[in-house]
Amino acid sequence: MSQGNQWPNSHCCNWEPSSQMLFPRTAPKLRLKWKFYAGKDITATPAIYGGALYFPSWNGYIYAVKEADGSLIWMKNLLMLTGLNATDGVVPNVNSTVSRSTPTVAGDLLIFGTYSPAAIIALKIKTGELVWKITLDDHPEALITMSGTYYNGTYMLPDNNNRRGEYAGAAIWGSSPSIDVKRNHVYIGTGNLYSAPLHIRQCRERQNNRTEPTQPDECIEPDNHSNSILALDLDSGKIRWYRQCGGFDIFFLACINASAPNCPPRGLWQDADFGEAPMMLTIYINRTKKDVVVAVQKSGYAWALDRNNGNLMWFTPAGPGGITGGGTWGAATDERRVYTNIANSEAKNFTLAPSNMTTTAGGWVAMNATNGRVLWSTANPTNGPVSVANEVVIAGSTDRMGSIYAFDANNGKILWTYKTGATVYGGMSINNGCMYVGHGYNVFVSSLINNFTGGASLFAFCTVKNLRG
Repeated sequence: MSQGNQWPNSHCCNWEPSSQMLFPRTAPKLRLKWKFYAGKDITATPAIYGGALYFPSWNGYIYAVKEADGSLIWMKNLLMLTGLNATDGVVPNVNSTVSRSTPTVAGDLLIFGTYSPAAIIALKIKTGELVWKITLDDHPEALITMSGTYYNGTYMLPDNNNRRGEYAGAAIWGSSPSIDVKRNHVYIGTGNLYSAPLHIRQCRERQNNRTEPTQPDECIEPDNHSNSILALDLDSGKIRWYRQCGGFDIFFLACINASAPNCPPRGLWQDADFGEAPMMLTIYINRTKKDVVVAVQKSGYAWALDRNNGNLMWFTPAGPGGITGGGTWGAATDERRVYTNIANSEAKNFTLAPSNMTTTAGGWVAMNATNGRVLWSTANPTNGPVSVANEVVIAGSTDRMGSIYAFDANNGKILWTYKTGATVYGGMSINNGCMYVGHGYNVFVSSLINNFTGGASLFAFCTVKNLRG
């Protein structure tokens, strides 16, 4: 959502309702306005504030450019700026301290997280001058993937109370947390555990020898908040309610190679991380107003929960799940429909509603926000997160040519497309009839996936009336 020429905001919906220039009738006339060359992949969704765009690149720099013409305001090298140890091979194809998260605007500061070590950095938004930094974890493979949300000077992070041999995790790596001021809640989605107690691991081994898992899952204890949606108290961080939405899940990055030593058993259960934060919206069920949060997980399921207590309003299998999704990196909603990508990373049969046609590729899906019913599906070999503005859904593809698309939100019809020349892995920022997106993803997990290609630029596309803006 964009309010006051700022993207994103605390509702975490990837929705731009105020733009009066991007509609289904104007989307076919989107044109390239400018292109900014950074020299390496850009996967973070740009932040928009005060007529400027702020974004990091995998080259180790963070940039501020003018929204109007893409001219450089300032650029800073994170290693030189902070003195933090470089990534030094921890991330494939990267040998410098980097950030991949959307910067957060907090007054006159720009705040974001880094990779290796996991640190939070604050810069002066006008000049890029370092104001402060804090290391959250100095382990050489520690990283911050998610973007922050600023509210009332509050920042929260988890702790394992220095206990060993118990639960570790769950990972919280999706998009920015959503803040509910009325209820004093902050909503997060969690991912997998890194470790679990011995009796839980033994339970998982027993289940691996069965043809079907038990229901409910006997290996899930009440205090296991992996693959969950949680409401935390905004002041204290205490859990106000939670709902576990997936089975037992222990994983760490080295175990992408299943033969790596000390890896937990994979078993029969699919990856069920929430790779995005829950979105806040209001729906009406039998004419009764309900404030809900909605999120889509890597298992392919979408969930809508009551914001008061976490009660289930609806859930829907939006599409096939897999180790990289399912849904991941960000759904969107305009409060009429919920839109998500489905990566279908394991090439399962995927039925494209409302037809009975099937594909083994990925796609994009729209669901009725009131009941979760799938309204339409549009296939694509690979896909990225979605944004929405005035009945237009915008999404990028991770195909080698980096296609981006504008869809009619009512039916999924493709209104416009453009090939950027390299994989589009991040989301779109939308403001005043223009959209902004980076391309390229030839680092990190992408180095294991041959389809992904490296890029170097940030693009601005605008409706014809706004090309001179």
